Amino acid sequence: GRDGFDYLCELESETVVRALQPDFKLLKQAGPRGIIVTARADSKDFDFVSRFFAPAYGIDEDPVTGSAHCTLGPYWASRLGKNDLVGYQASARGGVVRVGVRGNRVLIGGQAVTVLRGELFDA
Repeated sequence: GRDGFDYLCELESETVVRALQPDFKLLKQAGPRGIIVTARADSKDFDFVSRFFAPAYGIDEDPVTGSAHCTLGPYWASRLGKNDLVGYQASARGGVVRVGVRGNRVLIGGQAVTVLRGELFDA
């Protein structure tokens, strides 16, 4: 399927999602902003796993992608029959994303690390 920005591909298993070795040059020619691949999780700790590739934007694989989970949340909510989900993005760094589907809104949560603080002033 397609959400207007990305292609969404459900694969047969978590193992297949984790083992993917995309041809980034070929994906770059595919046209959309990115490609989301996903599968139902093997573990009881997560509802689904995913990876996100956006070589057309200079990002071969994004480690954890909030915008992709705005698509994944409603997709898996309808497939699994529940509105509160836990996803695992299986990039090299990896990350857990909590997703809540509330009507036409998707709530995203997870862990974050501050890497920079600052203030902007209008001159």
